[in-house]
Amino acid sequence: MGLALTNKTIDKYFGFLIEMDDFSKKLLIRKLTESIDIKKGKNIDLSSLYGSWDDERDSDEIIKDIKNSRVEKQIPIDFE
Repeated sequence: MGLALTNKTIDKYFGFLIEMDDFSKKLLIRKLTESIDIKKGKNIDLSSLYGSWDDERDSDEIIKDIKNSRVEKQIPIDFE
């Protein structure tokens, strides 16, 4: 699954891209087209992902480790 953009966001990008020279536009079109073709060719078998995580801990221990590794920032951020 990829990043989905709204029409408003696409219009903003287009406003920038329209100023590009023709060669750059064609190169961008080619790369975008290739990225679509690559994604169409990929079919991921979800069963191939089963067992890919190798860990001796149970889920409760993993969750506990994740929560314990969280760090709170002590330095206040001044935006002025």
